[in-house]
Amino acid sequence: MSPSAGGRRPIARIAAAGVPLAVIAALITAVPAAGTPSGKAHVVRTATLGDIPLGAFSDALLPGTVGDDRGVDLGGIGSDIYPAGRKDEFWTVTDRGPNGQIKVDGSKRRTFPVPGFDPAIVRIRVSGDTVKVLDAMAVTTASGKAVTGLSNQAGRDEAPYTYDATTPLAYNPNGLDTEGVVRAGDGSFWLVDEYGPSLVHVSARGKVLTRYVPKGLHLSGADYPVVEALPSVYLHRKINRGFEGLAQLPGGDLVIALQSPLSVPDTDAGEASRTTRLLRFSPKKKAVTAEYAYRFDPVDVVDPGEDDTSELKISSVVAVGGDRLLVEERTDKAARLQLVRLDRTANILGGRWDDDTTSPSLEQLADPAASGVPVLDKRLVVDLGTVAGVPGKIEGVARVDRDTLALINDNDFGMTDGAGAFDARGRLVDSGVETTVTYVRLPHGI
Repeated sequence: MSPSAGGRRPIARIAAAGVPLAVIAALITAVPAAGTPSGKAHVVRTATLGDIPLGAFSDALLPGTVGDDRGVDLGGIGSDIYPAGRKDEFWTVTDRGPNGQIKVDGSKRRTFPVPGFDPAIVRIRVSGDTVKVLDAMAVTTASGKAVTGLSNQAGRDEAPYTYDATTPLAYNPNGLDTEGVVRAGDGSFWLVDEYGPSLVHVSARGKVLTRYVPKGLHLSGADYPVVEALPSVYLHRKINRGFEGLAQLPGGDLVIALQSPLSVPDTDAGEASRTTRLLRFSPKKKAVTAEYAYRFDPVDVVDPGEDDTSELKISSVVAVGGDRLLVEERTDKAARLQLVRLDRTANILGGRWDDDTTSPSLEQLADPAASGVPVLDKRLVVDLGTVAGVPGKIEGVARVDRDTLALINDNDFGMTDGAGAFDARGRLVDSGVETTVTYVRLPHGI
C-alpha cells in the first residue's frame, strides 16, 4: 500500500443506496503452489487486495465521514470471511479502523488516526491472484449515522487519542470494534464486537437493529437498541480481547467465541489462563442458550516461537455441519484449526462458572477437566504454522469446499505501533503488510 495519498486512483462513485457501482480493481501478488509435497496441507491460491484510498472508500459509503485518511488505504477487512453464495465470493468485515498505541510518559495511549472511519461489511471476489471489492455497506445507527470505531465508555475502554497521541478524542457509545460476520437467511447480518463484548444484529443495508451486551454493562446514549442479554461475567473481558469469532449453525443458531480468557478474578488470572469460552445464541429466542469451556493448547505447541500464554487467541469459528465447528487457535505468527462438537452435556450456562465470585474461577483452574468442568473435546485438523505461504495474523477462515479453506489476514491497515507509525507530515509509514486471501487444500478434508 502507498504511504501517502498522493497519486492514488480515485474510487468509483456510489448509487443512491450508498453502494459502490464499480468493481474496485486490486493489485496482483502470486504465491505458487508448485512443488508442494503430496499428502500435506498446502496453499493452492493466493490473492491480494490492492491500494484503495481509505478516505475515498469511506466517503463513497457515507459522504463526509473521513476528512483526512492520512495516507491510509483500505485494510482490516480480514477480521472475518464468510461465503457469499457464489464461487470465490465472500463477505468480510473491517474492524474499528486504523488504530495503534504510543507510549506517553510511561503509559500507552490508544490512537485513532482516522477517527471518522466507520466499520463496513465488504463483499469481495477472489479473481485469479487479485481480491476485488464488489460491494460495501457502512454499519450505521438507527438514524443512518456512522457508528464509528471509537471507544464506548470512559473507565472501561481505552481512552481514544489522535494519531500522535497528543489530543483526546470523545468516546462514542455507538462505536463498534467489529470482528466476526455471518449472513442470515433473511439477508441480515450478525457481527460480534470486542468492546461490549457484544453480538450485533445488522440489517441487509447495514443498519444496527439490536446490540446484545452483558447484563450490567449500562451502555447509555447509543442510537440503536441495546439489550442486556449476555451473562454478566463477560463484563470481565480483557481489553481488546472481547468477542472475535462467530459461526452460524445449520439451524440458524449462532456460536460466539471469546478471543481470550476472562480476567476473573483479576488481570493476572486471565493472562495466565488457557481456558476461554464459547456462547450459543438463538436468534429466534433472542437469548443465550448454552455456554462452553474451551481449552487452548500450550502456547509453545500453537507457536513454537512463543512462550507468553497471554498471546493465545481464538479468532475464527466455522460451522462444518451439525453441531461441529472448526476453532482457530492462534498467536500473531501461527495458527492451528481444531474440530470440536458442541456436546449438550458440556453446557455450563448459568452455573457456578458464570458467578464472578466463584473461587477459584474457571480461568484459574490449572486443569478444568480434572475439576469436573466439561471442557469441549477437540481434534487437530491442520497446523497452519507449518504450511508454507500462509501469512501471519489469520483472523478469518471460511470453507470453500470439503477439502479447501479460505483464510484471510488482518493487515491492521498497514499500521504499526509507536511514534514512528506516521511521518513528520502526519502521513502513514506503511508496514507493507497486505490483505491476502489464501486457499489451503487439506489432504483428508474435514
